[in-house]
Amino acid sequence: MLKDLSERRETWTTIFIFLAIVTVISSLFHYAIVNLYPSRIYIGALMWCPALASIITLKLKKRPISSLNWNWGDWKYLRWSYFIPALYGLITYILIWVFGFGSLANEEAIKDWANELGLVGIGTIGPPSIIIIAIILLGTIEVIRSAATTLGEEIGWRGFFIYELRKVLSFPGVSLFSGIVWATWHWPLIVYYSENVILELTAFYVVIISMSFIMTYFTFKSKSLWPAVIFHAVSNVYIQKIFPPLTIKIEGTEHWLGENGIMFAIVTCVFGIYFWRKAIKEKI
Repeated sequence: MLKDLSERRETWTTIFIFLAIVTVISSLFHYAIVNLYPSRIYIGALMWCPALASIITLKLKKRPISSLNWNWGDWKYLRWSYFIPALYGLITYILIWVFGFGSLANEEAIKDWANELGLVGIGTIGPPSIIIIAIILLGTIEVIRSAATTLGEEIGWRGFFIYELRKVLSFPGVSLFSGIVWATWHWPLIVYYSENVILELTAFYVVIISMSFIMTYFTFKSKSLWPAVIFHAVSNVYIQKIFPPLTIKIEGTEHWLGENGIMFAIVTCVFGIYFWRKAIKEKI
């Protein structure tokens, strides 16, 4: 962290310039999503707003875009950034299935996957094979496609924002502050799609702040923004497109399911605390 008071003030000025720009730009697409139509085009554009805000901020501060950590870093952090979100997604839904908040497996979802993949009518391919093939494709091709939009967020949040915060805050401060900002940036979408605003917003803040601790750890350890890009993409795919379709919802348990559900908040919180303690131990 910076000790010179003038440098700290300059850093906070940079941080607030970035936040002001990302708020103004994002509000246009939040409006479009909420009031026009929740098109994937608007959502994709929204996810690139943090990147655009960071680039504008760098230009205003006469700093090169190359100053962001574009290198791949140590590949072990890329591997862990795939494994961890897949693991916490799996644990979340195993707990949901075991405790009876939902049941496995949704035959309609399996049929939809079979139709989408052109596997209908192939005699030797049954539901277990369809599930395996779908998970492999979603876990690879869909992750790559998802990374095209999560890259926009991560250039801003992990490529630029947390490195500015690191100049004036400790690791817990960086993770908490950036997590709160990141979660708040999503709130119009949560309110728009939510059936229980207070519960889902609370769970969402827990999830995002917990993820922030994990992603900040991997970003600082790797000195690269790419682990965060992969982590974000994998998390989105597994928690939105793989496990929920496989799960049959049971009446009265809907608030335990999904990315804004109570179970996911509990599991990610445990992971977040682990990486918080790990970062303190390793003096990041």
